[in-house]
Amino acid sequence: MRCLILGFVAGVLVLQNAATLPPSGLQLCCAAAALMLLLAARRATRTSSGIAACAGAGILLGYAWAALLAQLALAPALSTVDEGRDLQVVGIVDSLPARFEQGIRFNLKVERTLTPQAAVPPRVALSWYADRGQAAGALAEVQPGQRWQLTVRLQRPHGNANPGGFDYEVWLLEQGVRATGYVRAAGSDNRRLDEVVPGIGTAVERSRAFLRERILHALAGREYAGVIVALVIGDQRGIEQSDWQVFNRTGIGHLISISGLHITMIAGLAALGASTLWRRSFFTGAQLPLLLPAQKVAALAGAVAALLYVLLAGFGVPAQRTLYMLTVVALALWSGRLSAVTHVLCAALGVVVVLDPWAVLWPGFWLSFGAVAMILFAGHGRLGPQPYGMRGTLLLAGRTQWAVTLGLVPLTMLLFGQVSLVSPLANAVAIPLVSFVVTPLALAGSLLPEPLCGWLLVPAHAAVAALAWLLGHLAALPAAVWRAPAPQGWAQSWIFLLALGGTLWMLMPRGWPQRWAGAVAWLPLLLQAPDHPPDGGLRVTAFDVGQGMALLVETAGHRLLYDTGPGYAPGADAGSRVLLPYLRMRGIGAFDGMVISHGDVDHTGGAAALLAELKVGWLASSLAAGHPLARAAPRYLQCAAGQHWEWDGVRFEMLHPAPASYADTGLKANARSCVLRISRGKGSGRRSVLLAGDIEAAQEAALVAGAPGRLQADVLLAPHHGSGTSSTPAFLRAVQPSVGIFQVGWHNRYRHPKKEVYERYGALGIERLRTDLAGALTIEAGDAVAIDSYRAVHARYWYGH
Repeated sequence: MRCLILGFVAGVLVLQNAATLPPSGLQLCCAAAALMLLLAARRATRTSSGIAACAGAGILLGYAWAALLAQLALAPALSTVDEGRDLQVVGIVDSLPARFEQGIRFNLKVERTLTPQAAVPPRVALSWYADRGQAAGALAEVQPGQRWQLTVRLQRPHGNANPGGFDYEVWLLEQGVRATGYVRAAGSDNRRLDEVVPGIGTAVERSRAFLRERILHALAGREYAGVIVALVIGDQRGIEQSDWQVFNRTGIGHLISISGLHITMIAGLAALGASTLWRRSFFTGAQLPLLLPAQKVAALAGAVAALLYVLLAGFGVPAQRTLYMLTVVALALWSGRLSAVTHVLCAALGVVVVLDPWAVLWPGFWLSFGAVAMILFAGHGRLGPQPYGMRGTLLLAGRTQWAVTLGLVPLTMLLFGQVSLVSPLANAVAIPLVSFVVTPLALAGSLLPEPLCGWLLVPAHAAVAALAWLLGHLAALPAAVWRAPAPQGWAQSWIFLLALGGTLWMLMPRGWPQRWAGAVAWLPLLLQAPDHPPDGGLRVTAFDVGQGMALLVETAGHRLLYDTGPGYAPGADAGSRVLLPYLRMRGIGAFDGMVISHGDVDHTGGAAALLAELKVGWLASSLAAGHPLARAAPRYLQCAAGQHWEWDGVRFEMLHPAPASYADTGLKANARSCVLRISRGKGSGRRSVLLAGDIEAAQEAALVAGAPGRLQADVLLAPHHGSGTSSTPAFLRAVQPSVGIFQVGWHNRYRHPKKEVYERYGALGIERLRTDLAGALTIEAGDAVAIDSYRAVHARYWYGH
């Protein structure tokens, strides 16, 4: 059974990395072949051929099952003709709403579409923004389980596509959300039809909303109220991004949620209480243990308590894994067939993947099951003799934590390109404090009436604040995190397997020869160096950041960032959401320089996060010297035409703005955009890229008149995202690009690139690439110019649906 489940997971993983879904006929063939292999495996039980047949059957079944669910999930699609137009729908709020500064977000289960000849998918994600001048709190009170009639504007699921980034499209697919949009407030007949629509989901989400409001009211104005909410109901949206950075740098992010440890603790307490009361027949003398053994009652109580807590958690993968493991143990106790612990783990693994085949795409899935697997491997004699007493219990906990820390190093490096060196110390403090102090106080405080509620929640918050203070100091240590590029391509598998083998060697029992030598197998994983273009080469990565600009320029020995993308919301920007995950995956921790073309937020949004996290040699921009970003830079200079430098045979020339332009206080920020030309090679092998910022027609004319010979470039970053005020015919003829890149947001409100401008590029024979359609673009300028798009290289079956 274990080989069948592991094969099933492998088959699901193969499907989730496929560019297209197999046809229905192939799915049926896979299922039929799997049944034949299972019959063969039964005849060859416990032989190598039987195990191979069982694993092969699992792979085929997993592949076919995941393909079937993917087809069903993709089927309810929003028609392109219904995108961007007003649609009137009736539906039920079926998620915990998230309030933010400008409004509220929630999922709506659509019951019917009132607009004639329109079809809306059964589940959509909506944002409801406050009217101009109206506070978000003044919005109608939206609660789970309410039925609403709303006028909405929708679009098909779409997210930014970047290496190392979060895949928003598949996340929506996993949630069953097949359209996103917003509620039309002005002039619309939006009204609540029913206060409560009965149902299990409504009861669960209402309970979560009630507990969240109680906690936020009791801890109003306190910094870590969001952490308490996350520990009680699993809603992590109230935790600041800066706090997440500290938690992740110290390796305790797994605790800031309803984790498996917390669920096991609650289930254990429920089982202990039920067993104690049952053994004493609830002090009635009814001799209940003669009717049903107390052990079975305890198992049932623990499983029920775990289920209720997992429902409060929002059913995340770590919570699911623990629930299924506890359920398997409870069923084994009730049936009298206790299984090996590896059978329990594999059963939980199988149930998670059967119910949610997209779970294999998320790091939490692998870290969750990997941690339990490492505990099992390091147990059974490998952690030493079973200790007794309080000292022995603490010693065993320390050894277990050490085993998990070591065991997850290869996986953590593979997934994130970094590992926390202070994690053992941070977890040694955080695990007992969060599990045995903060979580019980938070749970009891959220459930008990006033004034007990505040009396318990305030100390819980104080404990979190003290922990955050300690973690902040640990995270600030220069050596808190070890970073290296995550292995890519063909080398990824063998480097990871080598490191995993070394880890298992180190966790073998005492007496195993040279256990320390297992660390040598980590070296290829830990000591990888970031890759660079070859000598004289040039690489430019244009990120898919939405409506904004951000490009990484690399030579053989230097790196420069041109613009930093937009800010999305308070605490969320392209720097933290797109650029930093990519840089960590590549093992890049420093820039030689950064250029911010001008002060618009779609170019500066991610700069603060990057300056706080990375080493930057200098910052050049058209910003005023007193701007906060200029003050935050270690060295600041204003960009001006005539500046130039050379790195590794690649020449950088600043063509705009003119130094005298800074004296004109009435000049728009766009007109002072830093225009940078980058070129390499000589003669026929010369290749160049022109980064034009947001200059407009007047600045283009000035460049054509003043520096026509220096404008030519093979690749042009379309000025001002392809707006109607830029990319004049004269400018394009002077640049003579073979490729034009448009960094634009999907369905952006400015309608960039403008149709007439986009067609102008095409009429001149210029290849046009849009980041909203192609994802991140990687430009390799060697003897020729080669461009790869992320959505083509990393094609997945859900793109474009």
